[in-house]
Amino acid sequence: MSALHAISRTVGDLARTEAFYRDGLGFGRIAPPEPVPPPMLEALGLPDASATRLRMGIGAQIVEFLAVDPAGAPYPAEPLATDPFFQHVAIPVRDMETAMARLGGLAPRPISRGGAQRLPERSGGVTAFKARDPDGHPFELIVFPDGPAAARWAQAPGLFLGIDHSAITVTDLDAALAFFAGALGFSVAQRGLNRGPEQGRLDGVPDPEVDVVALVPPGRSTPHLELLHYRRPATTRPTPAPFGPRDRATTRLVLAVGDVAATIRAVEAAGYPVTVSRDGGTAYAAGPDGHGLLVVTG
Repeated sequence: MSALHAISRTVGDLARTEAFYRDGLGFGRIAPPEPVPPPMLEALGLPDASATRLRMGIGAQIVEFLAVDPAGAPYPAEPLATDPFFQHVAIPVRDMETAMARLGGLAPRPISRGGAQRLPERSGGVTAFKARDPDGHPFELIVFPDGPAAARWAQAPGLFLGIDHSAITVTDLDAALAFFAGALGFSVAQRGLNRGPEQGRLDGVPDPEVDVVALVPPGRSTPHLELLHYRRPATTRPTPAPFGPRDRATTRLVLAVGDVAATIRAVEAAGYPVTVSRDGGTAYAAGPDGHGLLVVTG
């Protein structure tokens, strides 16, 4: 069994990041900043780096922020939702207007045009807004109108309810499904094709047509993973993305598994090289389009 234990992001300034996620998005500290454990640094290919980790939570979900010294490349200029390194966290909110008013004081860089967008029923009927944190990492505020997703968050307290999913842009949908559903055992929970002016304003790109595939890990279902495959517009960025864990454009899925060795074998059999810590308990791979996967014992 496995679960998405956390989302991990590389950032430039932990204090700035903490203030943004705390004051704008309702996250709280799980622990004070701490040195990144040596096995994790070994797996990430940074055995000699000085790195600090800040773990923050919202509800039962966790985001880990890593600051690495010396730092890598900054987030690329003028990023788009179609970029192969795009990965957002989706935060369900109790009330979109109130959430955006709280967030607005921190002046996030919007991805969406014209504020929050209500998608048509064929695209789920959700109301959503996408923006970027101070480093450039994207996030999404979302209101589910009804159905299982709304029921999943009905009893969560507060304005910002948790992390529903993390969505990654992929350029080859079949390859991504073979990796996550085949090698890692995720199950396809829902598939859709989103398009139209509302989707364009939400994503900040012209005339999009995007496959949206929800994948649930074998263990706990929250958070889950979404694949975003843009049939149009086509990306102009190289893939796999030319970034490593030291660079700020990187986000990693932290997968907690019962058998790290078996997961390593499955990832390697799928054709993705794996870096393993000396104790064998932590591993890292750059999966489809270079999206990071950190495997830990859990």
